[in-house]
Amino acid sequence: MSEPQRAAGTSPTQRLAEFAATLTFAQLPEAVVAKAKLCLLDTLGCCVFGASLPSVGRLTAMVAAEGAAKDSAVIGAALRTSPALAALVNSTAAHAFQLDEIHLESTLHPGSVALPPALAVAERLGTPNGRDLVTAIIAAYEVGIRIGLAAKGGMFKSGFHNQGTAGAFVAAVAAARMLGLNALQMQHALGIAGSQAAGLMAVQDGAMTKSFHSGHAAQAGVYAAQLAQRGYTGIPDVLDGAYGTFFPSFLEDWSDAPLAEGLGTHWHTLRVGFKPAPAANGSITAMTAIDRVMREHGLCAGDIETITVHVSHNTLHHCGWPYEAKRIQSVLSAQMSLRYGIAVMALERQATPEQFAESKIRDPQILQFIPRISVEHDPKFDGDNGRYRVGCHLMVHASNRRQYETTVLYRKGSPEDPMSENELKDKFQALANNLGPGRVEQIVDVISKIDRCDDLAGLSRLLEAT
Repeated sequence: MSEPQRAAGTSPTQRLAEFAATLTFAQLPEAVVAKAKLCLLDTLGCCVFGASLPSVGRLTAMVAAEGAAKDSAVIGAALRTSPALAALVNSTAAHAFQLDEIHLESTLHPGSVALPPALAVAERLGTPNGRDLVTAIIAAYEVGIRIGLAAKGGMFKSGFHNQGTAGAFVAAVAAARMLGLNALQMQHALGIAGSQAAGLMAVQDGAMTKSFHSGHAAQAGVYAAQLAQRGYTGIPDVLDGAYGTFFPSFLEDWSDAPLAEGLGTHWHTLRVGFKPAPAANGSITAMTAIDRVMREHGLCAGDIETITVHVSHNTLHHCGWPYEAKRIQSVLSAQMSLRYGIAVMALERQATPEQFAESKIRDPQILQFIPRISVEHDPKFDGDNGRYRVGCHLMVHASNRRQYETTVLYRKGSPEDPMSENELKDKFQALANNLGPGRVEQIVDVISKIDRCDDLAGLSRLLEAT
């Protein structure tokens, strides 16, 4: 087996590969490790809940039919399979109900494409410990977020989904770290992953394949790492080399600066935020706004004549489209609709998984309320590198002829308006309750001490269905 050839010079790809391959647990600030633990817990909860969804059940059945090696657990299921197929299902499950954490500025949900491949590879090896897992996750977050930041929001504008594009790099780093690849092998793992990047944003209208983008990226990352370990070569300067590399192919405009700026000293992981409701970020912000107006002024849904929401260009196209009976494909249609989110919050005064159930998304009362809602673009939410892109200004015209309004700049769960550790534990318990209260408490305890865990097999056993 011949050794892969090293690319000349120090490209952004090479610098990221060097960082990802050589990062040690000792280099991680305490705050970053603490944040990673919360991210791990949140992602695992999303995996367990997602495993119960019909769409993920179909994927799990397909994987079971493959009859692959029984090395790695499918979370929330009584199934073991190969690391790549376990990552495929678990990452799909993590993103399947729109509850997984997000780094807003990079438009990336890193947990769903980092944890499943890392854990699946660790199970096959049997030797990695909790510190290895945490280091792999953080290395993957930092690389993926930087790639998303360099894209400057252009993926979405071009019609691509960052989970499937930048997500492939996240997964490759996570898997490669667990395999112990060196910097050169890591560079080729990134190159192989980049050739598999894909994902079209038209899925946001309700297709099952939105969450599959995360699953495919995770599977691609595991394959990339395993191939690179065997000397298989990828595009050495995959991010911004010549014709046909990642950024030139997907984007007309990008910036190299975020790729290496503050690498190893500035930790973007700290700006990952969490989601309190199973909906698009712009919809969650708008739900907060209507809830605030109704609480502060003692309004009920019957008091509301019209609602006008001013949002960014991103939110307008991401979740501001009309919610009409003929367009509803699945629960995802409701989760990605700002209009549905506002209507259900106004009518039911909460936004839990129950409000986004299949039986609810065509509710006549909700469909009758939605025409009262209009969504308009306001350029003031577009600036500052996307910092306010999920913000909104909401106005309510009430039946008493008065107008009420409020502005919400940040989503609940964001770094600016964070969810507490107790709120995140409550969220995990609600999502993972089908495992049983005893196991839920054990998982919370294991994750809180993950940096002192010398054997990850116990965690995997807790996540399997009985």
